Amino acid sequence: MQYSLFIDSDPNLAGALLVREPGGAVRPAQRTEILAVARELVTVDKLRGKNLSKPDMVRNFLQLRLAGLEHEVCGLILLDTRMHLITYLEPFRGTLNQAQAYPREVLKLVLRYNAAAVMLVHNHPSGVEEASTADIRFTQLIRNALALIDVRLVDHLIVAGARVISMAEAGLI
Repeated sequence: MQYSLFIDSDPNLAGALLVREPGGAVRPAQRTEILAVARELVTVDKLRGKNLSKPDMVRNFLQLRLAGLEHEVCGLILLDTRMHLITYLEPFRGTLNQAQAYPREVLKLVLRYNAAAVMLVHNHPSGVEEASTADIRFTQLIRNALALIDVRLVDHLIVAGARVISMAEAGLI
């Protein structure tokens, strides 16, 4: 759906963000609409050329990109040998509490982009701020698979509401 968001000078709307419907009617924007437009505008350009070996640089990007989604997304941040961004992908989309990601598909993408290192990312729509047993198992599986092709797993970042948790910082990688 295309949104036309703007701020009107009407004093009754007090600077509210508005949506113009296809028929021309105007109404205050809902939170989900604002977040949808923000996600469309968030790009990885601010990450290009920066050393991403630590999760601090990507936390804000991931929070804007994945927080507030009502379904899980599992993504990949692919890095070159200097830990600079090659690309960010979201190849796996799931339901409220799981996104099925496949090691074979992860490896295919890593090889396609000739990545030297990877950061796994996913969100917890529930807001739970810790890695599940399934998260830990999947991370180990991917780490071992990547090691077979001489690619390093740098981190697995989990977006949980307003927080982004680093499994590497928590000692889980």
